[in-house]
Amino acid sequence: MSETVIKCESVYKIFGANAKKMLEESNGNVDAKTFQEKGCIVGVNNASFEVVKGEMLVVMGLSGSGKSTLLRCISRLTDATGGKIFIEGQDLLELNNKELIELRRNKMGMVFQSFALLPHKTVVENIAFPLQIKGIEIEESISRAMEMVKLVGLDGRENYFPRELSGGQQQRVGIARSLAVEPDIWFLDEPFSALDPLIRREMQDEFLRLQEKLQKTIMFITHDFDEALKLADRIAIMKDGIIEQLDTPANIVLNPATEYVRKFTEEVPREKVLVIEDVMDSSKKDNLGDLKVSKDDIIENVAEKILTQEKIVGVVDSQNKIVGSIKPSKIIDTVFGGRKNGS
Repeated sequence: MSETVIKCESVYKIFGANAKKMLEESNGNVDAKTFQEKGCIVGVNNASFEVVKGEMLVVMGLSGSGKSTLLRCISRLTDATGGKIFIEGQDLLELNNKELIELRRNKMGMVFQSFALLPHKTVVENIAFPLQIKGIEIEESISRAMEMVKLVGLDGRENYFPRELSGGQQQRVGIARSLAVEPDIWFLDEPFSALDPLIRREMQDEFLRLQEKLQKTIMFITHDFDEALKLADRIAIMKDGIIEQLDTPANIVLNPATEYVRKFTEEVPREKVLVIEDVMDSSKKDNLGDLKVSKDDIIENVAEKILTQEKIVGVVDSQNKIVGSIKPSKIIDTVFGGRKNGS
């Protein structure tokens, strides 16, 4: 069983003078409109979930949905109004300032939308800086920083100043700096949203490469559904401080839990998101044609091959064992069945 790294139990964040008192009086039934009328703003409303070791949970929603506020509560950059937050079993809200600083320094890495690089320091000096704050010797910190320079693909630019780098390169320095302290938990708040689309896609690919290698436990905030689908093991969709649905990308697309989530997903090209396993028939494994596809294939990549077949196509696992089948008609239904009429 996977180890739980982050656990939230009925977390609330309410802004306003009487927030705590109003939350207690509400018995946990927080209505955002009622609170607003009494001068309080509900940022996070009864959030409960777990993140397991090595998982990437992407939290998404429109501006003002509460996603960044939730992340700030979990990193305790802001204090939750109610509920419990555990990091590797430690009750975050019970820690004193010294314990909290230790936890942040040794366990957490953070990357934000603004790069916040020190303009008078070079790339390698920027990356080494948090290590030196931890008391690591200059020589060792520079050596570690150089490893991070290579990891994020900035070899040859280690002595550049931030002003000499592109936006994407500056963001890589920010990522390298947060990784230098070897955090177990990584918080990223819209780290790529300030980048132009081409660099953004490159950074997403780079980020996936890093995660495959490092296997961090990650909470990643974005308002971009395509980005969420590309990066996430699971997605939490927020609206007005409430987590509307927390599920795998495939389940969110196939089985939206609320009308709001359905609207979010209705324009998503399903064939780019779903893999064959999501739509195959696992009970039928005989009378198959010659073509075989992997259960892990993204539908878009094999749809054309399947649609040219007259017979049912076999689906295999990594050991090449038949685990199910898929009809060409299922591909047509998956690609076009979830779209709005007339689109």
